[in-house]
Amino acid sequence: MNSANWILLKSLVKTDFKLRYQGSLIGHLWSILKPLMLFSVMFVVFIKFLKFGKDVPHFATALLLGMVIWGFFAETTSTGLTSIVMRGDLLRKISFPKEIIVLSVTLNAFINFLINLVVVLFFALITHVDVSKHVFLAPLYIFPLFAFSLGVSFILSTIFVYFRDIAPIWEVIMQAGLYGTPIIYPLSQITGTDIFSSLHISGNEIATVIFMNPLATIIQDLRHILINPANQTIGEFINHSWIIAIPYILPFVVLVIGYIIFKKHAKKFAEII
Repeated sequence: MNSANWILLKSLVKTDFKLRYQGSLIGHLWSILKPLMLFSVMFVVFIKFLKFGKDVPHFATALLLGMVIWGFFAETTSTGLTSIVMRGDLLRKISFPKEIIVLSVTLNAFINFLINLVVVLFFALITHVDVSKHVFLAPLYIFPLFAFSLGVSFILSTIFVYFRDIAPIWEVIMQAGLYGTPIIYPLSQITGTDIFSSLHISGNEIATVIFMNPLATIIQDLRHILINPANQTIGEFINHSWIIAIPYILPFVVLVIGYIIFKKHAKKFAEII
């Protein structure tokens, strides 16, 4: 990427960040308040009333961390989905690598994500969580999260140029994904149940399938190293190292595939939009 493209990328990120809460009374404080308000609702409903995670130490902090990670993926993909169409005027005026647009919204969401991670760490301190000495390993898990989110955004933004119906479909998929990922409930609630016995499927087998989702694996691993070592990880259910690596290889495969699809169609975007 040449210097002109770097300047354009920085300009887009800066502009989007400034416009995020333009006109609101408290501005960018919503970056912190929004996830905290959603967390408060989830905390009351799922922890206080439904008693999810009652036997899991510091599950409230684990819930907040899971929501912040999921929120980053949701924000990146939802804004990435419409990013090319929303910048149609820019595409028709100047020539530049179109992937800069998708990358800019991803970086913008990532800035918000880092702010929210600080909130999680502060919450962990006030709730007396003994933060693991392995906290320095966290970036190793965040990198594939970024790659996966960007790769999915490349695919969605390309599809949206041709088929606008993908937007409501993706909303439904994200809603299903939220409940299919161990965020508002601990994974032990699945592994410790016999609800699937009538189907001759064990809770551990269901957990193995869940762990093939990179988001589930990243959330559980970050909970394991940051909050509570008792949080179950993929290594407790699968003995084959090559299978354990799948959720961490998949994000980069999705990124490469997404980028190839995006580049293949990028030249036609201005004409179609």
